[in-house]
Amino acid sequence: MSERGTLVVISGFSGAGKGTVSKALVEKYGYRLSVSATTRQPREGEEDGREYYFKSEDDFLKLIDYNGFIEYARYVDHYYGTPRKFVEDELAAGNVVILEIEVQGAMKIKEQYPDAILLFITAPSIEVLKQRLIGRGTESPDVVDKRMRRAAQEAESIDQYEFIVSNEEGKLEECMDKIHAIIESESCRITRQNAFIDSLKEGLDSYRQ
Repeated sequence: MSERGTLVVISGFSGAGKGTVSKALVEKYGYRLSVSATTRQPREGEEDGREYYFKSEDDFLKLIDYNGFIEYARYVDHYYGTPRKFVEDELAAGNVVILEIEVQGAMKIKEQYPDAILLFITAPSIEVLKQRLIGRGTESPDVVDKRMRRAAQEAESIDQYEFIVSNEEGKLEECMDKIHAIIESESCRITRQNAFIDSLKEGLDSYRQ
């Protein structure tokens, strides 16, 4: 029987590039990315089932009633949630599963999955963060302000994460390599290698006095 997979929670300020990093990790290392559900409208170029499962508020609330989410939260006037079945199936198969979720949700995940790796991605400075949000061209000044105020709230929870990585402009590969190294080192932790340890002990049984 294979070891249970590793759950990696990636959070970060809006505009820090956590979505880009998460997708790049999936492409380079074959990790599994859990697609969240949301009640917000798709941005230009986004597709249902790829970036998010886009749902009406009524449908989202029904899934909450059916216990269909591991966690969910309301963020800047919309709901976001992590579907339960995909995560459980991938962990059971021994895969690394990435959850790209907000701080509120990350704390709920840690309660349910104590072995989850909590990782926070940030821009190199707050000035860069704000310029990235403005540079998107998809957010009104009011929404940019809301996201910056939200970032100020989220900053209060950073010390509850185990790792923090800066995503600097033009250094995506470097950011990815750091995260991959963190995941690889965690996979070698004794508590994650019970089946392997048991097999070593069994192989040495004949040498015991």
